[in-house]
Amino acid sequence: MQTHKAKRVEITIEAVMERRLAESLEKVGVTGFTILPVLGGSGRSGRWSREGQVSRASGMINVVCIIRPERLDSLLDAAFGVLDRHIGVVSVTDCEVLRAERF
Repeated sequence: MQTHKAKRVEITIEAVMERRLAESLEKVGVTGFTILPVLGGSGRSGRWSREGQVSRASGMINVVCIIRPERLDSLLDAAFGVLDRHIGVVSVTDCEVLRAERF
């Protein structure tokens, strides 16, 4: 079966920014993404969990997008427009997909 090159972008951000991030992605033509809750983790401020904190850090989400490589720059510009002043992490990895027309 033939595969096609794509980019997988994962954005971890405060849950309160979900709507703003989704709208920014949609404005640049990213219509396919998945939003997952983040249960906990560890970062510069130490370990945290959704259950053990009352702060905004306890409400994090992970947004996963798989896109064509040529669309990466516009997606990153949109994401950084939202992340600029907020807690967040963006990672980009190479991946391959079976049905390129869906991305």
